[in-house]
Amino acid sequence: MSKLNSFPLSNSLALKSVSFRKFLYGSFITRSTDWMDMTILNWVIYEWTNSPLMLAILNASRLLPVFLFSLPAGILADRFDKRKILIINYFTLFLATLWIAFLLQRGSTIFWLLAVVALRSCLMTIEVSVRNSFLSDLVPKSMLASAVSIQTTIINLARMIGPAIAGMLLVHFSPGILMYGVSGGTFFVMLSLLSIGPSEQKTSEVKKRKSKRPLKETWRYIQQQPKVLSILLIAIAPMVFGFPYTTMLPLFSKELLQMGPDGFGLLLSVSSFGAIVATLLLAVRQPKRPERLLVISAFSFGMGLFFFILVNESYILVLALMFLIGLASQYYRTLSRVILQLNVDERYSGRILSIALMDRGYIPLGALLVGWIGSVWGVVSAGLFMGIGCCLSTVFIALLRKDLWRGQE
Repeated sequence: MSKLNSFPLSNSLALKSVSFRKFLYGSFITRSTDWMDMTILNWVIYEWTNSPLMLAILNASRLLPVFLFSLPAGILADRFDKRKILIINYFTLFLATLWIAFLLQRGSTIFWLLAVVALRSCLMTIEVSVRNSFLSDLVPKSMLASAVSIQTTIINLARMIGPAIAGMLLVHFSPGILMYGVSGGTFFVMLSLLSIGPSEQKTSEVKKRKSKRPLKETWRYIQQQPKVLSILLIAIAPMVFGFPYTTMLPLFSKELLQMGPDGFGLLLSVSSFGAIVATLLLAVRQPKRPERLLVISAFSFGMGLFFFILVNESYILVLALMFLIGLASQYYRTLSRVILQLNVDERYSGRILSIALMDRGYIPLGALLVGWIGSVWGVVSAGLFMGIGCCLSTVFIALLRKDLWRGQE
């Protein structure tokens, strides 16, 4: 597999691109309001129902559309102007969020609220696929790795800021009023897209073409490109075993570490800080052996989970392991996106990225499996299953696809 070049900072930092900076500023505000939105809805659902099951159903309504609409969104990105798709999509997201705000203010039934949340999640799935593919239109290839990493850093910062702001505002305002305010967040990224203009986008060397069988064509391309298949496999498999830790962390912090809500919040913050460090590392310098580092970071993620479950007597060590988990998991996930962006034929970039982005949909499947193991064999067994499963799946794929470790074509 071809290796990523190690570009010096002065040549590869995506922030040098005016178009990318415009898009980034608008995206940060929009991503922050997205996390505020998620916090508000979780609070409302639990307040209305007092049911953990309804919280699970709410999150399922968010993630199920990932399986249904990621690939169609990738086909849209490959066929049409990504900037125009995003502008239309953000406007429809604005209308859907207004609808949710109206339902909250009115005190509607839980059924209608979940239905509109699911509808908006379909639109958000399209946004995620097209937005990630759009980065290649904003920056030259030498800056693409930096652009992907910086965008992920912004998302992690928004994940830290958005819920905190929402929590403070929920004390003083009703959820419906807050949701009306949150709906305006999409306008910031819409304005940034309008300010970029078609002339500021990188001119594509590949003419958009329509295919009568886009899915069959995509599968044929993956079969003909073994390195793309290898990256997709290792980008998805550890998600099933490792990333359910975000769902199980409240249980681990309470049952294993005897922590309260403040300790749980600290663990989340440390993990998020590790994720930000990972994306900043990738933003300023690309690795010389990206495929090998992809395997190492995925394996390190699993080892971090394994020792986090076993070593819980030292508070400092627990925090250090949580930092490693956040660092390794985000490094592996972001690096897989970077390698795909740099190696996939531009005609297929939207579809291939959409397949990789389906990994979010595997988290609830893994969480169900881990939750079942925890209920039958206990919390420790569930945690060890995650760590061992992540490590073994990584090693298995690395042995099956030796090009990952050797960096061969």
